[in-house]
Amino acid sequence: MTYYEPTGHLLLTPVDREAPARAVRLRELGLGERTDAELDAFARRVADVLAAPSAGVNFIGEERQFFAGLHHAPDAPQNDYPARVLARDHGYCPHVVVRRRALVLKDVRDFARFACNVVVDGSGVRSYLGAPLTDRRGIVLGTVCAVDVVPRRWGTQGLAAVKELAAELVALVHEREDRRG
Repeated sequence: MTYYEPTGHLLLTPVDREAPARAVRLRELGLGERTDAELDAFARRVADVLAAPSAGVNFIGEERQFFAGLHHAPDAPQNDYPARVLARDHGYCPHVVVRRRALVLKDVRDFARFACNVVVDGSGVRSYLGAPLTDRRGIVLGTVCAVDVVPRRWGTQGLAAVKELAAELVALVHEREDRRG
């Protein structure tokens, strides 16, 4: 999948070699196919901790992304991002998953790879903060993320907070797996 920058440069969606293994693991865990009230509440907590208008718990499959947890503040601008389902080549979370580390974008338009992303044009998202959800097998399942419609400095505190929230959510996923036995 590709994006085209107005200058004519080709921008590539990252190659995701772990996608097949991730898809299997998500099915094993029962994640990435349906909404989850507990994960919606977790997304609300992410938004509260980061003072962001929108936040999500996003699981990345082979062809799509699924926000099993999603929160939009009541006063957040009404747009389609994050929607529950996005193509895998939309947005920023697929980059976090492939990079296997957090991504902080103060202003997405400052980065050629992201400036022409359909999420920017279609929703007005201007800043992003996300951290990977890496399970006990070392598979990155998806992300915990927050977005804003204005450029913003997330700072080292924001980065630390999103990483802590991701670790907390992975622990919750492992607890669920252990209960299912």
